[in-house]
Amino acid sequence: MKKYLIQNNPFVVPTTDGKLIEEHHGLASTNNPEISIAHMVAPPNWSEPYQTPEFDEYTYIIKGKKQFIIEGETIILKAGQSIKIEKNTRVQYSNPFEESCEYIAICTPAFDFTKVNRE
Repeated sequence: MKKYLIQNNPFVVPTTDGKLIEEHHGLASTNNPEISIAHMVAPPNWSEPYQTPEFDEYTYIIKGKKQFIIEGETIILKAGQSIKIEKNTRVQYSNPFEESCEYIAICTPAFDFTKVNRE
């Protein structure tokens, strides 16, 4: 039995807001409840509702900029920067800029729609 898994077919999460979400590892793609790793592209002028996830989320910006409002504090990350947001923290993610933002998101335990707690 092989002790590795090469992911060639990530699960593309259906969205209605123009955001690309390709989950390479996680509940939807590999049935892994411990971690999710996703490649994402947020289009210009995109935003999500506030949420208080029950998991830690790490974000690494590949291209563009992304805005985070974390418990009232606004933070803007650009390419080459990363952040960890601890579970049970109220946060809003957005790209209010004119350029798409490409990034990697890692959640531990894995992203779960029932535990994201969107407002």
